[in-house]
Amino acid sequence: MPIDTVAELALPSDDFFLARQPILGRNQRLVAFELLFRSAGGGDANVTDHAAATAAVISHASQLGMAKVVGERLAFVNVDEIVLMSDFVRFLPHDKVILEILETVQATPAVIARVRELKEFGFKFALDDVIDQSEDVRKLLDLVDIIKIDVQAVPAGDLPALVAALDGRNKKLLAEKVETVEEFEACMALGFEFFQGYYFARPAILSGKKIAPSELVILRLLDLINSDADNAEIERAVKRDPLISLNLLRLVNTPAAGVRERIDSLTEALYVLGRQQLQRWLQILLYAKPGAAVELNSPLLQMATTRGKLMELMTQKVQGASAETGFTVGIMSLMDALFSMSTQDVLGTVVVADEVRAALLEREGVLGDMLRVVELLENPRRGPELARSLKALGLSAKAMREIEMDAFGWVNELVA
Repeated sequence: MPIDTVAELALPSDDFFLARQPILGRNQRLVAFELLFRSAGGGDANVTDHAAATAAVISHASQLGMAKVVGERLAFVNVDEIVLMSDFVRFLPHDKVILEILETVQATPAVIARVRELKEFGFKFALDDVIDQSEDVRKLLDLVDIIKIDVQAVPAGDLPALVAALDGRNKKLLAEKVETVEEFEACMALGFEFFQGYYFARPAILSGKKIAPSELVILRLLDLINSDADNAEIERAVKRDPLISLNLLRLVNTPAAGVRERIDSLTEALYVLGRQQLQRWLQILLYAKPGAAVELNSPLLQMATTRGKLMELMTQKVQGASAETGFTVGIMSLMDALFSMSTQDVLGTVVVADEVRAALLEREGVLGDMLRVVELLENPRRGPELARSLKALGLSAKAMREIEMDAFGWVNELVA
């Protein structure tokens, strides 16, 4: 297929959604993102399986900037037979992507030859949605680097045998659609190398759970800021916990904070950043493990900060909410998973504005509408619902995608 066919395949009116789903290693740290693309037209929710969606993304690759979307991590990109056999797949940076061969691709001699050719150019491959050892899987097995097994589609009793059969082929196994901690632990025990799914963000509500002392310190600091305490009192409260002081200084010296010169003291941080910015970094700091240095590569922290930045940027285009309340709602929307407590109980420990509370508990108001959009973006299979929700806010798919690019770039600076 000639390269100029990209223009013919590209989705009309630049109207598609972009989502990225985290892929974690055995240490529960981010190693890659799968990039998913959906038409905003609301028709085919599975348009990502078609050449048009991938062609549109590849044709926009220079505009999107793969590094901006995934930072230093790898990107998994779905390819069907049309994309695989085309010339425009070469637009993708071979050192940044894993080409994920969809389960609909038949292992014809032409396809096998094409995979071999692209491997010579430096591309790596994954097999998508493997549920058994079909003839096509067997033919492609020796050519791919990663095998993605759909753990929801394979009966639990059959999974060990399938893993055992594939494990001896010197391939890395990735468990996809892992939705609970129990599923993750079962896959860990079977020897999977990578994991994809939102199990890490699912709240496991524990009866009688208490917030750790170091977390309570941060929540009390947020209360001091919200109650207009003076700077000296805030500084004294921060200094009572040396680890919080160190973590806070580490965060405010990341490129994402936007300061020009290094900040070496809490007094200086308060002066340079101001209260609203200090509030933001304290909210991020909540996602550090109690009593430990902040782990910027935590998937939950990345997801929460991405939500916060998305909502902050959305407030610049949507009337009725401030940037700070937007950021607060986004980052606090995963507090139930963070604390293993209901959102209601978490909000019982910290003072927040009524509009923030309504958005978090009931998805009400403009902030609630924006949070619903952010949550839908993480699951683009619900494309029609996402399109309607964006329209209600007066945002186009293109405008939302530009907001995503800026948010992804900011989070990459935070974890750099």
